[in-house]
Amino acid sequence: MNTHIPTSSLAVSNNAEPAGALCLANAQLVLADNVIHGAITIEDGVISDIAEGDHCPTGAIDCGGDFVTPGLVELHTDNVERHMEPRPEVDWPHLPALLAHDAELASVGITTVFDAMRVGSIHSGKGRYIDYARKLADELLEARAEGMFKISHFLHLRAEICSETLLDELAAFSPDDRIGIVSLMDHTPGQRQFRDLTALKTYVAKKRGMNDAEFEEHVENLLGLQKRFGEKHEKGAVAEAKRLGAVLASHDDTTRDQVITSMANGVSFAEFPTTLEAAAACREQGIAVMMGAPNLIRGGSHSGNVAAEELAKHDLLDIVSSDYVPSALLLSAFKLAEIWNDLPRALAAVTANPARAANLADRGSLSVGLRGDILRIRVQKGLPIVRGVWSCGNPIG
Repeated sequence: MNTHIPTSSLAVSNNAEPAGALCLANAQLVLADNVIHGAITIEDGVISDIAEGDHCPTGAIDCGGDFVTPGLVELHTDNVERHMEPRPEVDWPHLPALLAHDAELASVGITTVFDAMRVGSIHSGKGRYIDYARKLADELLEARAEGMFKISHFLHLRAEICSETLLDELAAFSPDDRIGIVSLMDHTPGQRQFRDLTALKTYVAKKRGMNDAEFEEHVENLLGLQKRFGEKHEKGAVAEAKRLGAVLASHDDTTRDQVITSMANGVSFAEFPTTLEAAAACREQGIAVMMGAPNLIRGGSHSGNVAAEELAKHDLLDIVSSDYVPSALLLSAFKLAEIWNDLPRALAAVTANPARAANLADRGSLSVGLRGDILRIRVQKGLPIVRGVWSCGNPIG
């Protein structure tokens, strides 16, 4: 079987200690290139053996023909913010929010997550966003160090170019924080994600309760912020990502020129390109393309941008993120399996490919020597149902 792959320096211990021996047998094992019937063994937290055949060793869990796959790897989820603010203007204590978020992700098969935190605040106008990332990161890192999480958590800083305080907030982080990802966000109205102002108005009016006049004020404020800070903040965020040792991601690239700029900035993967043109340019430049699972499951973007399914059919989709619906990640893999008629390739979009994009070499596939982060999945009524989740061989589902 595969030889051991060195563990990334990013992959610090952040959940329970490795378990003893675990064997899942009579399973359909989804490997990198094929699916085999057999058994997988995990010892001391890592995969120690993969055997093809019907043999079910004494003490093994009989999976009854269920699929066994790697644990899902999530690079960009806003889910923790939903737990921090369960209703507009309702603040929830951070630690309980983090623990609820952790448990939710574990329940749907996500065993590694990069928690997206906004850096870059807006203190003027109606649509205000107050800085919270440093405090939340401290609480997350402390909880991780104390073994309070079921799954692996890393930090993803969403650098909001269109803001007032981005560089000051980024300066509060250091390489010791082991930031995994910095993504470049520019939500200036009229371009990228919100080329259609109607879609933006629907989004912010419902979320923040803005009337027409307040929405117009919000748009003008954002346009002014982009004009004042856009170029400076983009250059500064790129430099900060290098200082922090983080992987750099772009967000909502729309044109080929924007992709060329992303390439020049050192971007490794593109989050949610909004057009076929941008996705094709990413492929030309060797930038991995990530799309949202809700887009794929719903059949289109809620903002009116390119459909993930269209990119998949053009062979322009590499990674899927749950974005704002954690349970959509596993659903999206089986949806892609229908589109591509290739389950291993589809599973790689939510396991091996995001792990590789985030420089995590110790997980993402069923290979000897990698972490024992695995799922047991049964398909019922056409839906993948999580029957078991293990992190480093520990049952957590």
